[in-house]
Amino acid sequence: MNLATILDGHSDEALALVHHQRRYSYGELRAIVGRARGALVGLGLQPGDRLGLVSGATPRFVISYLAALGAGLVVVPLNPRSPAAELTRELADVTPRAVVVGPMGAGVVAQIPPDQRSSVEFLIVPEGTDIAGGICLDTSESEALPLIDRSDDDLAVLMFTSGTAGAPKPAMLTHGSLRANLEQMARTSRTLLADDIVLCPIPLFHIHGLNAVLGPTLRSGAAMILMERFDPVAALDLIVSEHATVVSGPPTLWSSLAATPYEGNPMAGVRVGYSGGAALSPDTRKAVHDRFGLWLTEGYGLTESGSALTVAGDDMPSGTVGRPLPGVELRLVDTDGDDVYVGDEGEVWAKGPNIFAGYWNDDDATRRAIDADGWLHTGDLAVVGDDGLIRLVDRAKDLIVVSGFNVYPGEVEEIIRLHPAVADVAVVGVPHPHQGESVQAYVVPEQGHAVEVDALISHCQTHLANYKCPAAVAVVDDIPRTVTGKVRRRDLRSA
Repeated sequence: MNLATILDGHSDEALALVHHQRRYSYGELRAIVGRARGALVGLGLQPGDRLGLVSGATPRFVISYLAALGAGLVVVPLNPRSPAAELTRELADVTPRAVVVGPMGAGVVAQIPPDQRSSVEFLIVPEGTDIAGGICLDTSESEALPLIDRSDDDLAVLMFTSGTAGAPKPAMLTHGSLRANLEQMARTSRTLLADDIVLCPIPLFHIHGLNAVLGPTLRSGAAMILMERFDPVAALDLIVSEHATVVSGPPTLWSSLAATPYEGNPMAGVRVGYSGGAALSPDTRKAVHDRFGLWLTEGYGLTESGSALTVAGDDMPSGTVGRPLPGVELRLVDTDGDDVYVGDEGEVWAKGPNIFAGYWNDDDATRRAIDADGWLHTGDLAVVGDDGLIRLVDRAKDLIVVSGFNVYPGEVEEIIRLHPAVADVAVVGVPHPHQGESVQAYVVPEQGHAVEVDALISHCQTHLANYKCPAAVAVVDDIPRTVTGKVRRRDLRSA
């Protein structure tokens, strides 16, 4: 069954999307998506073709996403704020036949020379946008075409993530795995209701926004308020004016909302607040409750699981990510692959119909992530108590989480090594009062060269999204390593 059927079965008159002053009912949204689906097929795009989507959280993203799924295409959501070099690498990895560009992504796509996006036959841009090779696809006169049937094993989305190590790679999410995760989330006590109004202040190119917010909202027939750029005052204004009942975002978003001066309690009507994408500190959870009277519900998951693996009820103590979703199996194992005892630390292994199909064109990475028995090795370390609640304690991988976004040291280090003044480098995450963590780089200068910190940061900004770039650079004589050559990142963090 095609994942795009989540749009079906809801009243034509029910509110589906709100973006600025524009409001879409489910009936109108279905009609627009049907015509957009027909327009994509009319270009000659075939089931299985990849379609890049470089857009902020706007109706253009939602319509293009659903239309492409319905046409049997594989959607590749990409960060519209990426620098041109990063976006070029990602396009080269997935070789899409078509790319849909939103207003936020137009500037960066315009910087990519046509010969560096040679696989892209159709560059679909907003009306009035001047990009070489770009076309404006007018769907108003297109014929609405029926959904193309897809099997559970057919690819739906390629979502860039790192896996357990290295530079980001596209994770293969199928129609079946994404739909299974939506059904698992819907079987919890915190499921969305048809009369909910959901504020989505986070990007849709991230798995949290795509399948933990957008997907459940449309599946349940609720309404979604889209925000292209998060601003705490604007978010609180929308919560009040649109009578939002559900808000979801990373811990940094919640701490920002709790610290924002605002008259009265703007969240008096909010029944559920979700936190995900990074560990929620007890201080942030308490600050949100003290300010808004709202206990946050925390969950845990990753791109490779379609989004969520666990959820904690608002009655559970701080520090826990709760219990596995219905249909999800979890194990905590030691380095020998044996189950650990209650209270002992182990790596989280997950199994279920929501687990991804592997990494695009990377069999070795897939085998490292999913074993022969189908267990996903997450790289995250946790303990489980006598109460059955799971508490994350560390990451086996060296992931850095900046404002809910994953940063992989290997990717940043690879870019820094390109600078002629750098002989060696290591990157770690350090605590940050507002972002959760920030990126700290330690560099060893090439002999005869001096490292200019501002120039090095500027070099990174040319190749990487801003949240991945070092906030600070320290020049050192050497990088501490183990006898096998691995960086001793704990030594750097404690230096």
